[in-house]
Amino acid sequence: MENVLNYLKKFKPVDIIIVSGVIIALLVGFFTYKNFRQTAAKQIEATSKISFQVYIRGVTLTGGEIPLKANEKTFISIRNVPYSDLDILNVQADRKKVVLPILNSKKVMVVEDPSQAYVYDMIVTLSDTAKITKDGAVVGGNKIKMGLPITLEGKDYKFNGTVSDLKVMPVTDDENFNSALDTNDNV
Repeated sequence: MENVLNYLKKFKPVDIIIVSGVIIALLVGFFTYKNFRQTAAKQIEATSKISFQVYIRGVTLTGGEIPLKANEKTFISIRNVPYSDLDILNVQADRKKVVLPILNSKKVMVVEDPSQAYVYDMIVTLSDTAKITKDGAVVGGNKIKMGLPITLEGKDYKFNGTVSDLKVMPVTDDENFNSALDTNDNV
């Protein structure tokens, strides 16, 4: 026992850290090889088409038309990292509204706000192919979840918005995919 203690005293703390690091790395490699630990490639359950809606608040448009159009493409950046061109499935734009009380009544009415005549709120529905994991849909290395900041950019616009809805579509045929979307919701 005394010989073992004398032998261990010859090692410096750095040597012990290096040897323990190599042993830990070997154990992790062994458990990964025996499928006790999942790697990133094994966490992908499927690949599927998704549609997600981006809510863009307070867009000022003084021109006569909205630059985003259905059946066109827009370039997106996720968390300020450029990603790809995506198909625009639907665009809903609505002018800013104001709630006014009706005199001598407990009712209210909603009208367009004349003080913000050129300010719109938009909902843009986009589609892409995503890797589906147990944590959700992954697009371009980013998990697409509600609240994720996204930038939509075209030749004459750049709008910042957030993801407000996400649908994973099991249908792979483009015609069935477009018909399965419920894009008739109003703002």
